Amino acid sequence: MSKAQSLTIRIKKGKDGRTALSCIRPDGTTTWQRQEGGQATFFPRHDLTHYAVETTLGFRDSFYGLVASGWELTDFGSPWPKGPLPPNANISELIVGAFDLERRIGELATAEEINQKVGEYCREHSLTDCPQVTEGDVARVRAKRAELFAKWESVKPGESLEILFEA
Repeated sequence: MSKAQSLTIRIKKGKDGRTALSCIRPDGTTTWQRQEGGQATFFPRHDLTHYAVETTLGFRDSFYGLVASGWELTDFGSPWPKGPLPPNANISELIVGAFDLERRIGELATAEEINQKVGEYCREHSLTDCPQVTEGDVARVRAKRAELFAKWESVKPGESLEILFEA
């Protein structure tokens, strides 16, 4: 995968406890956002979980795919300047949310529980082509996420973790 065809994701660990996410698109444009306090603790792992889910499950039109296509990080929230998230981005967010919840409460989500949440979303939005995850998919996401979390933990204050997302 060539860097010229990829979204470069950089998460910086500030010396003052803040973190910053910056994304450099294949066309060279950049979007970035700084987090402080509790957000600086939560968002790096949330963003790495997005990467694990999207790359492992093949979501190319979710969070990082939208950023690669030109969405700014500030477009992901009210007043939603780009409009509502596409269905796959919402499905990806549901799956990431399940992994965030298990990290917070310590109880592992099953593929069945994740599929139930995705199925409810699909029924509520009259979607017929909804992904299903297997226990193997869940295990692969957890393994990728654990690898990314270990890399993040090894980042020293003032330094960054950089990963590539195939756009």
